[in-house]
Amino acid sequence: MPAPVLIGHERIVASLWRMVAEERLPQTLMFAGPRGVGKATLARHLAAGINCMVRPGPPCGDCSACRRVLSADLSKPSYQKLFQARRKLLAAKRSESPLVIAEHPDVLIFPPDGPMRIIGIDQARALRNSARLAPTEGRRRVFVIDDADRASTEAANALLKTLEEPGPAVTIVLVTENPYLLPPTIRSRSIPFYFAALSLREMKAFLRTRDQVEKDVRDQVAVWSGGCPGLALTLDIEQLLRRRSAMVALIRAALFRGSFPQFAREFKAVAHKRSEGLDELAGVLASLLRDLLRLHLNLDEGLTHRDIVQELRELSARTDFRWIERALEALEDLQRLKQLNIQKQIAVDAYALALRQ
Repeated sequence: MPAPVLIGHERIVASLWRMVAEERLPQTLMFAGPRGVGKATLARHLAAGINCMVRPGPPCGDCSACRRVLSADLSKPSYQKLFQARRKLLAAKRSESPLVIAEHPDVLIFPPDGPMRIIGIDQARALRNSARLAPTEGRRRVFVIDDADRASTEAANALLKTLEEPGPAVTIVLVTENPYLLPPTIRSRSIPFYFAALSLREMKAFLRTRDQVEKDVRDQVAVWSGGCPGLALTLDIEQLLRRRSAMVALIRAALFRGSFPQFAREFKAVAHKRSEGLDELAGVLASLLRDLLRLHLNLDEGLTHRDIVQELRELSARTDFRWIERALEALEDLQRLKQLNIQKQIAVDAYALALRQ
């Protein structure tokens, strides 16, 4: 396997490898930023590089340690099948065997588990017990908590105890979209790194290194993915267009009297699909609202949905800055509802009605 190449986040990458070289890597790191932007990928690279059998630093990609750590990509179909299967298990069965991904004995990854996709107390206890042990093969034990903001209250408390009493040669990486959903006591014990979306140039360069996306749609995918490589590789264009049509209808229902029935029909077409969560719908809605704001400010450059710009201009003409600001603020409330497992139809209908008032 050739040495892996990371595109983007140069300053963060340089800072981390400098810490590794100077042997001053913090015990707890927090990688915060949009989903699919490369946080978990960099966490794996860091874990591999720390324990690389050639030298500590950027992973060689060829030694046994690097190959095992880098193979633990949770977006792989094999892992996705595992996660789907565990969602069908009873809670007692999941508790008997906490979900931990460990392709290397010193690198453990803790993804959200179960139908609610949370980091549970049993996973936090497994992490605490493992953190007391010395490395078996590598230089350090590295624990990656994916979607750390989805930790239950009990799991967060157990994690805090681990941070307060660290074991020898331990590094914990908290991967999160929204760090402010983590308790302040955990944030205060973490060194934060904030990941921004990749530029359009970086996205195009990234897609040139991947064959999962057809060449004739790469430029459009680079725009629609919003600077998130992970999203670009899994983007279903037809699905995206259905989501977008429903979210445009939602905005129209909020701005035009008499258009709510159209929104109801459009949303019904996507709401019944189990793959359509509030996360996905809110992401599309946020990108549409950003485009409306750009058009309201006469900033045509950088539009995500340039292919429907005329329709967006019509909608933008009915808005003002305060309305768009209120729509974005309400969207944050909508995204918080996903933690309560509220029905999509109820949550989105309430959002549309709130914007009409």
